Amino acid sequence: MQQPMIVLNTQKREEKRKAQLSNIHAAKAVSNIIRTCLGPRAMLKMLMSQMAGIVLTNDGNAILREIDVSHPAAKNMIELARSQDEQVGDGTTSVIVLAGEVMSIAEPFIKKNIHPKVIVGAFYQALDHALEILPKLATKFDPSDDDKLKMVVRNAIGTKFLSKYEDQMGGMAIEAIRIIDRKVNNVREIDIKKLIRFQKIMGGEIEDSYLLKGAVLEKDVLHSQMNRRIENPRVLLMDVSIDYEKGESQTNIEIMNDEDFQRMLQIEEEYIKDMVEKIAKFKPDLVITEKGCSDLAQHYFFKHGITTLRRLRISDSNRIAKVTGATCVNRVDMIKEEDLGTKCKLFEIRKIGDSYYAFLDECVEPEACTIILRGPNKDIVNEIERNLMDGLKALKNVLLEPLLLPGGGATEMYLSQKLNEKAMSIKGIEQLPYRALSGAFEILPRTLIQNCGGKTMKVLTQLRAKHANGKNKNWGINGLTGELADMSELNVWDSYAVKVQIIKSAIESSCMLLRIDEILSGKSKKEK
Repeated sequence: MQQPMIVLNTQKREEKRKAQLSNIHAAKAVSNIIRTCLGPRAMLKMLMSQMAGIVLTNDGNAILREIDVSHPAAKNMIELARSQDEQVGDGTTSVIVLAGEVMSIAEPFIKKNIHPKVIVGAFYQALDHALEILPKLATKFDPSDDDKLKMVVRNAIGTKFLSKYEDQMGGMAIEAIRIIDRKVNNVREIDIKKLIRFQKIMGGEIEDSYLLKGAVLEKDVLHSQMNRRIENPRVLLMDVSIDYEKGESQTNIEIMNDEDFQRMLQIEEEYIKDMVEKIAKFKPDLVITEKGCSDLAQHYFFKHGITTLRRLRISDSNRIAKVTGATCVNRVDMIKEEDLGTKCKLFEIRKIGDSYYAFLDECVEPEACTIILRGPNKDIVNEIERNLMDGLKALKNVLLEPLLLPGGGATEMYLSQKLNEKAMSIKGIEQLPYRALSGAFEILPRTLIQNCGGKTMKVLTQLRAKHANGKNKNWGINGLTGELADMSELNVWDSYAVKVQIIKSAIESSCMLLRIDEILSGKSKKEK
């Protein structure tokens, strides 16, 4: 017998049906991990990292970001949650649960040797029809109505840790969004990541959290006798090192006697003094530089009555420019009167716990803001930040696209009913996966019932009956009791943009995984 010739590394190689079934099982496993994290009765996950860190959360993206997986399809599902979070900031748990169910319903067809191309074609056809149905179910609302916006925030954080503080946190989120909501070249821009800063301060009660119309820096003044409280400060923001400039390349200085050395030190002092004099000419009360400030410069600033802060991050510098109206200056010779910021009404150094914080407060018409988060420990404060970020992103979505869809699984059940009716018009073998996908949407109301400990089959059958006549399209599952309820009466609504992104991402990602017919191992870095 001739020895078989091995061309490819077979250690991590899976072919055709084996690869497809392997991907399906991996997707189902990831989905089952966070399925209990859906709805207001969601369970928490405790994640322990290798560095002995602990994370307690029911946020889908936060959970999947921390777990360690080895299967490529499972990694793809984690990327799906991350993409959902980056695009719309909400629905990370729902998209994974739905994607896992879509993969699950494809398994019987794979086992019956139906070609994946047929299954994928039917799924894409159902997706097109679903995107045509959703606008008919959507309702418009007035984004200027704060009560409606509070409802949106309540629905976003009502299933999370912050549900007990939804009124306070909702008010903070709405005010913060109003501050950063701007039109640039007739295009509405709401940049949460750059313009809203979360300052986490341990200690105190959660109710002590508040919105600051300004900026906070974990900094103290450089000189012990500099002013720690300034009303109506003139703020100069700089990207300059207030120190003697060293040569960029190697510099050799030949000193013949002691007077030469003293003269060299004197030149450095004169240079720094000249810099400070040029700055002091514009009479700023507060100088903030992204770079260093030497001890000698601190002395001269103190003599001129100027308070100084140093070594800022670029993101903090940009935020200070937004709240004070200052312009960041790159050279001392380029300072102009209009570069100084005068929108801040109060600068103050406050000691909270063992740390000192510089507050730029009471700013006039700020374009950025800071949310001060308080809590008993790091885990709770981090969870508050994650929950509040979900609320902010939900507000951003409805302001950019003011459309709402009924929550509580009502939208999914409505889609399931309509797609099941359309399946009758699909000819050929594609009708089977098309009909199966219509049933896959029921996974979300079913999961809500299960997480409440309700009678799944009984309540789900009742919900199907409600949607059968087409008149009760807003009926879904009360996430607290596991019973049927009219979502318009409970005021439970989801953002249209989030729901569309969930459905598109879940189906498109599943179709991509189903089209994989072989899993191969790649080269290691050493081989490359």
